[in-house]
Amino acid sequence: MVVGLGASGVAACRLLAARGATVIGTDSKTDVSPEARALADGGVTLALGGHRDAKLGEADLVVISPGVPDFAELAAVRAGVPVWGEVELAVRAAVAAAEARGAKAPRLVAIGGTNGKSTTTSLVGALLERKGLRVFTGGNLGEPLAAHVDESFDAIVLEVSSFQMERVDAFHPEVSVLLNITPDHLDRYADFAAYADAKGNAFRRQTDGDWAVVPHGDEETLRQARRGKARVVSFGPGGVVDVLEHAIVDRRLPPFTYERARVALQGGHNALNVAAAVAAIGPFGLDPRDIAEVLASFRGLPHRMAFVRKRDGVRYYDDSKGTNVGATVTAVRGVREDRVVLVAGGRDKGGSYGPLVEALRAKGRAAVLIGEAAAAIRAAIGDVVPVRLASSMDEAVSVAADLARAGDAVLLSPACSSFDMFRDYKERGDAFVRAVEALPGDGGPSP
Repeated sequence: MVVGLGASGVAACRLLAARGATVIGTDSKTDVSPEARALADGGVTLALGGHRDAKLGEADLVVISPGVPDFAELAAVRAGVPVWGEVELAVRAAVAAAEARGAKAPRLVAIGGTNGKSTTTSLVGALLERKGLRVFTGGNLGEPLAAHVDESFDAIVLEVSSFQMERVDAFHPEVSVLLNITPDHLDRYADFAAYADAKGNAFRRQTDGDWAVVPHGDEETLRQARRGKARVVSFGPGGVVDVLEHAIVDRRLPPFTYERARVALQGGHNALNVAAAVAAIGPFGLDPRDIAEVLASFRGLPHRMAFVRKRDGVRYYDDSKGTNVGATVTAVRGVREDRVVLVAGGRDKGGSYGPLVEALRAKGRAAVLIGEAAAAIRAAIGDVVPVRLASSMDEAVSVAADLARAGDAVLLSPACSSFDMFRDYKERGDAFVRAVEALPGDGGPSP
């Protein structure tokens, strides 16, 4: 039984069907994707519009997609029947496939955190590829591992979310990274502690031969790392991989210094991501000179503090991946411009907008709000900065352009999920980019 027929659920259904299982795929919605509907052509039985017809009590294995929270029908699952997430299924299948080929199991790196995990995951993948390894890079980043388990990899680098770590059993990464934990998804978890514990499940099965990578001086991430037995390696200011004003210094032997001016990813938050990635690849024995070359060329991912355009002295940035308050605070404080017109809003995820208000107090010019959470964010901001409401992304960009002054930044960093107005953060970011590019006026030089 596969519950939830998004990309992960579809990949899980295909994997299980290819292994000869009788598969029932169920989803609470009836308007599933064409890819999900096509599963029926491969012998998967679909039970849509709820889970009652799926007969969970008859399952031998239940696989739950990460977007699916607990639901009443799960009580029908018989005692002793495993209930896994897609990541648990996929890693087990990848290891079994390698063993069937007579090959070594791929080495597993898991990268979690509230913010920065997509950039760090992609950078770790790029670094390991420079080593000459065959690397799968994906997971929560976008491409489910279940769709690639029969391919030959030396290493698997997975971005893992709290949702994906809720239901893991044998999941055992050689390297587990937890970049940070700030309040998020409190619409799903009872409290911050429950959210943090879900993220920390990635450390649970680590042994003394493994590595746990956490930010220096962060007691919560360290507490989570110590749920396993791995060697702890810290990153960030004062850490084993230290972040200084002008350099990132790996203090392991032999020590090596990476000048921040020569690192393509700029900004304080990215310096931490780079330091975490350098810490994570320690067991793989990369030459520091190769690391430096990758750091000089790796420019990150779309929709993550991506420069879009300069117009009439104003720079526009797309940070649509800023889907929680902590990420948006980092983005507002991290832009090099002194003042920011923030475009924010979407579907509220629970938690306080207080930290965002303080960031706007320090750097805000104005805020333009969209989506379901607009009223709540406006109430939180009060009169700290001028606030305008918009009914579409095109309108929001037009209003933001009118509010901005030469030397300012206009920043899309929503602090909310996208699901009220858009399919996902990518569609939201693309809409912002199109609206910015459609603005009349001088483009000016890039930053």
